[in-house]
Amino acid sequence: MLDQDPKNSFVRYALAMDHVTGGDLEGAVAEFRILLANDANYCAGYFHGGQSLEKLGRIDEAASLYRDGIDATRRTGDAHTRSELEAALSMIA
Repeated sequence: MLDQDPKNSFVRYALAMDHVTGGDLEGAVAEFRILLANDANYCAGYFHGGQSLEKLGRIDEAASLYRDGIDATRRTGDAHTRSELEAALSMIA
């Protein structure tokens, strides 16, 4: 599906989550970064990307991604994801 539409946000997100489920956190981070480069308003990508970075011990990168995600939720009005991102950030900041 990505061959047909490499910028398909849902498919890219699903692939990233598949990497998470399979334990390939580096692969997940790479996919989340591609997703967010193509769709800066896909708010769940910031949360799960940050979670993956945390698991890899890359706390500063996770915090930065959470902050970027909070900005995205302000643009989109996604209060639920904003609360998740703020909670995640407060646990590591």
